[in-house]
Amino acid sequence: MVQKVVMAEVSGYRDVVARIARAAQACGRAPATITLVAVSKQQPWEAIEPVLAAGQTVFGENRVQEAVARWEGKSRGLTLHLIGPLQTNKAREAVGFFDVIETLDREKLARLLAEEIQKQGRSPRLFVQVNTGEEPQKAGVLPAEADAFIELCRRRYGLEPQGLMCIPPADEPPGPHFALLAKIAERNGLEKLSMGMSDDFETAIRLGATSVRVGSAIFGARQPRGG
Repeated sequence: MVQKVVMAEVSGYRDVVARIARAAQACGRAPATITLVAVSKQQPWEAIEPVLAAGQTVFGENRVQEAVARWEGKSRGLTLHLIGPLQTNKAREAVGFFDVIETLDREKLARLLAEEIQKQGRSPRLFVQVNTGEEPQKAGVLPAEADAFIELCRRRYGLEPQGLMCIPPADEPPGPHFALLAKIAERNGLEKLSMGMSDDFETAIRLGATSVRVGSAIFGARQPRGG
């Protein structure tokens, strides 16, 4: 049974890598310009280990404490992305642990991240999360406020975001949301776009994604907690 699970994880991983390469080549891009962020949140170590052994070095996590528990002492040579909302009381730990924080979305968080970067002398790469669907239940800066927020991060707090991240509404075609994110990035001089998940990463690549966040297509559907 364990052998079957391992084979399934590796097969899913290799399939996603091949799909990324095909999607990139179809729009005249080099596959190496697109980073696969394997979403390891809530996955047991026995599911992650074979993907790690197959060569994956970039992983995405939703929660600071869960990520620390999973990766502490095992993250050498890896790049860890925080892709879930960041509570301000976790800013210190996030700066100290993650290589990339993709969910910068409000002034208080920008201020605390800037303070921690100064204190720790450690500077994770930052992405601004944009709520392209303007969904009240989701984190992220509203599209109309994104330019001003990026400028605030730069001028007031000395932060230099590398790119933007979005999660389109589940019930809408993702393409227009990816295109909107790309436009905001272009006019603000940002080169990185974190967009696209298991169901839509090929569309995201066609519209300029530089990283895609893929979980279930690699690991399979997560089991409900407690069952």
